[in-house]
Amino acid sequence: MNRLWIRVLFLICAAYDFLIGMAFLTSGPALFDQYNVPPPNHWGYIWFCCLMLMIFGLMFLAVAIRPVANRNLIPYGMLLKLAYVGITGYFWITEGIPWVFKPFLFIDAAMLAGFVWAFVTLMSERQQQ
Repeated sequence: MNRLWIRVLFLICAAYDFLIGMAFLTSGPALFDQYNVPPPNHWGYIWFCCLMLMIFGLMFLAVAIRPVANRNLIPYGMLLKLAYVGITGYFWITEGIPWVFKPFLFIDAAMLAGFVWAFVTLMSERQQQ
């Protein structure tokens, strides 16, 4: 039953990261304008991050398809989520951030918790074998 929930978790995370990356890649300027976010001095900074999110989305899909075989990828997902939560949280506290990025912090924190649970679960299953 745990593996089913792990698959669902990573399938949701795959879609979430891939679609957010795709949205900002294809509509970044419009999204920044809509939410009154000052644009960067070069869109390449944003596009690179978008492509990285899409790549991580594909990696999460690989975990969803074969959680046991690809459990070694989960720590990289944990680091991605920790990086976003840490950086966004720090700047929210110290300088403030546009409100559009705040929900992502909470969603990514929940995903981080889910990734930790999935990794611990898969590693404990492995040790029991």
